[in-house]
Amino acid sequence: MRGGLSSSEKITIPKIAEKKRKSEKITMLTAYDYPMARIIDQAGADIILIGDSLANVMLGYPNTLPVTMEEMLHHTKAVARGCQRALLVADMPYLSYHIDIKETIRNAGRFIKEGGAEAVKVEGGKKRAEVISRILDLEIPVMGHIGLTPQSIHQMGGYRLQGSTLDQSLTLVEEARLLEKTGVFSIVLEKIPEELAQIITQEVSIPTIGIGAGRFCDGQVLVVHDMLGFFEEFQPKFVRRYANLQQEIGNAIRQFFSDIREGKYPSEKESYHLPPEIASALKDKVTKDNGDN
Repeated sequence: MRGGLSSSEKITIPKIAEKKRKSEKITMLTAYDYPMARIIDQAGADIILIGDSLANVMLGYPNTLPVTMEEMLHHTKAVARGCQRALLVADMPYLSYHIDIKETIRNAGRFIKEGGAEAVKVEGGKKRAEVISRILDLEIPVMGHIGLTPQSIHQMGGYRLQGSTLDQSLTLVEEARLLEKTGVFSIVLEKIPEELAQIITQEVSIPTIGIGAGRFCDGQVLVVHDMLGFFEEFQPKFVRRYANLQQEIGNAIRQFFSDIREGKYPSEKESYHLPPEIASALKDKVTKDNGDN
């Protein structure tokens, strides 16, 4: 029980698995701060991901690679304070699980112990099997991630479609099977052909979460800033914008500045007032003091 919710209301790993068995679609969005986490959680998200995409959308980095453990933990703590119902998953950032197994285990544990996350996400397939296994030994649930893995963009040559050839497709199917065998509770499939995602979804018993992977995954995820239209210059094919907040927020701010310049803000109703007798006495006192001087 957390935040006053009964255990029947809280989304857990078994409930995510149950959704696949019942053919119920899984809803997932990223969040990076307390107010957005509250909104997404109260809207009914099954999973909230503190994505390393915060590097781009919150911190202004050119890609996800520079974001640090401390930055990820800072945002994870904020999201955890706003999340009561959804399952909370934290991205393990670049180099937090690539070098030393002891450091990997420690970093995964910090997301749970310090950050308040309930699971971690690790990019990669066969290369990450041992790492994932060791994290699972700590009783920390792991979400897998294959296809386009942003932490590998330099090796992949950019944000390109993955699995577009027969050999690549077969490799991704095998990677998905291996991740399932290793023990991940779900797999994110990013920017792969719909037909391949459908086959993977049918081949594994664990849920698949698509982002640019077509219609047939068990669930879908987007970066919340993308689907809300915070960035006009960035709109991949797979992103559907449900709002244009960059324009709406810009218009609101411009109107605020205009109201200030024209003396329309604040109004009398938006100002505090002294009782009339005190205001009158104050004015008389200041006037008298000025006369005395």
